[in-house]
Amino acid sequence: MSDPKVEKAFEIRATVGEGAFWSTAQQALYWVDIPAGRIHRHDPAAGDNSVWEMGEPVGCIAETSDGNIVAALTSGFQLLDLNSGSLTFLSGPKPGNQGYRFNDGSVDPRGRFLAGTMGLDQDTVMKGEGVLYCYEGTGEAREIMGGFRTQNGLAFSPDGTIAYVSDSNPAIRTIWAYDYDLDTGDWSNKRVYFDTNAVPGRPDGGAMDTDGCYWMAGVSGSQLVRITPDGKVDMEIPMPVTRPSRIAFGGSRLDQLYVTSIQDEGPGTELSGYVLTLHVPGVTGMEMPVMTLG
Repeated sequence: MSDPKVEKAFEIRATVGEGAFWSTAQQALYWVDIPAGRIHRHDPAAGDNSVWEMGEPVGCIAETSDGNIVAALTSGFQLLDLNSGSLTFLSGPKPGNQGYRFNDGSVDPRGRFLAGTMGLDQDTVMKGEGVLYCYEGTGEAREIMGGFRTQNGLAFSPDGTIAYVSDSNPAIRTIWAYDYDLDTGDWSNKRVYFDTNAVPGRPDGGAMDTDGCYWMAGVSGSQLVRITPDGKVDMEIPMPVTRPSRIAFGGSRLDQLYVTSIQDEGPGTELSGYVLTLHVPGVTGMEMPVMTLG
């Protein structure tokens, strides 16, 4: 198969584009610019773009069953009313108080919002004290596990019984798989799923397709990588940006890939920071679940 054509999806450039997911209900793409504290929505059918200013870094976001957004901010999990733009605090932790911010996140098949933290500076990152939290829509977020330098790559197998998470720090660059209990949200039986030293890119945002293959945005490697359920690479797609950061399957058939990226400077970096789009024949993605708030 020849390499798919990769194009700019629309004319909005981020500093650190991340957190992308496709809203099936709204038929729209959501994504964030982390340091700018902006949440974006793109409606491909109408060609419309909307933006909400958070006033602080936003690591990742989740859609609620009533069509609003829960944002993982440095001040904690907050509910964004898309109509009014108002924020309502839901739960800690408040990672900014300890020199951390939220980074990557995803929603499990039962509607739990999982999001992990990383340090705000290199010294804090290197302590390896980033934490993965779970917010279930009521009460306080609970700690799932710690020990991350740069938590990333959350995704779930099609049947929801395997959870994936990675650490994209250059000294670690590993994706792990866990057995996942859908009833309790507990993780167990940790094992290495894929050591990304085998490919040029480090593991940034992850996504799952309907074949149970894990898609990795290969940050600093100018590539997307598809990994089979048994941990074998069966597809590498070159990207026209050095730092692709997150993959979302979108469109009415969930067969369009949207890829956020991180802005770079210098010759050949003109597409960096933009959301890119491509189509891979025969590949469709998993629908992103929504949260129900109590």
